[in-house]
Amino acid sequence: MIQLITRLCSELPPVSEATLHEILQAERSSEVHRHYMQLPCMHSIEYGNATNNGQCLSADFRVVAWNLERCLDVNASAVLLRQYQPDIVLLSEMDNGMARTQQRHTTQALAQELDMYYLYAVEFLELDLGSEIERKLASDDFNCKGWHGNAILSKVRFKSAAMLRFDDHGHWFSGQKVGNHFGEARIGGRMALLAEVATSQGNLLVVSTHLESNVNQNLAYREQQMRTLAQACQQFRPDLPVIIGGDLNSGNNLADGLDHRAEPLFAAMEQVGYHWQANPPGVTTHQSRITLRQDRQQKLDWFCAKAIQCSQREILSAFTPDGMPLSDHEPILADWVYPK
Repeated sequence: MIQLITRLCSELPPVSEATLHEILQAERSSEVHRHYMQLPCMHSIEYGNATNNGQCLSADFRVVAWNLERCLDVNASAVLLRQYQPDIVLLSEMDNGMARTQQRHTTQALAQELDMYYLYAVEFLELDLGSEIERKLASDDFNCKGWHGNAILSKVRFKSAAMLRFDDHGHWFSGQKVGNHFGEARIGGRMALLAEVATSQGNLLVVSTHLESNVNQNLAYREQQMRTLAQACQQFRPDLPVIIGGDLNSGNNLADGLDHRAEPLFAAMEQVGYHWQANPPGVTTHQSRITLRQDRQQKLDWFCAKAIQCSQREILSAFTPDGMPLSDHEPILADWVYPK
């Protein structure tokens, strides 16, 4: 039985200054990390309401998935999304109480701009201010909450929700070398946020996920995360159509010459009834205000679905009309038709 977190709250429990100080002084080990993974904020899902009273989507609806890379500009991101009128938005890398994003709850602010319901869960409790570039953007020399996570926005109310954590060993905390990187100062790990919404033809499960980037060239690592996610979807709401969207980090830190096509996760999901038909060709990453990618363009962002078909698919532009990048990832869009 996979452990799913289903505790909902209107505001996530904060981490006290005393606990944060204790974490900063603690030994960097997997055992210590597992202890702090029991913090209440790591085992709760925050929900927020909209002013509309939407109860169910039509049988044909639109989903956008976007790694918003901290969400540096809420207003411009809302303007971009509003152009496409999504019914569901699957988000990753959303800050909450981080100095680099002016301590804003970026998911809540974006949901308010779009008048959408939201779910938010913590992927990482960040213990510092981020990269050198991010420090220059910081409004303060501290994070008031330090949260970075996944979110789902919806034009209609959520019927139910759950969170799946993929691991608790904490290589980002312990300093373990993974690929060419050492662990960052953070508590947490990759996760998925699951939500049930109603359509006029029946209920649907939508999932926002963010798989591990640093897998030390282990081709089975992200495959296992996706297999676990498929099992969690079946356990949480058996036999519902499923749409998974997010940054799968496909091809990251693999051997030279290998890209997303080397990932066994694609075939693994097809073996359990999922398809990848909602993904047009093309890369989904580029340089941004805080990520200097140079020539490193990748296809990291994907839709994966079961028992539902896509009628239209598109990679959008993450740039404002004046050319400012809102993220190092492009949003991906797909229109869906609920099966009759």
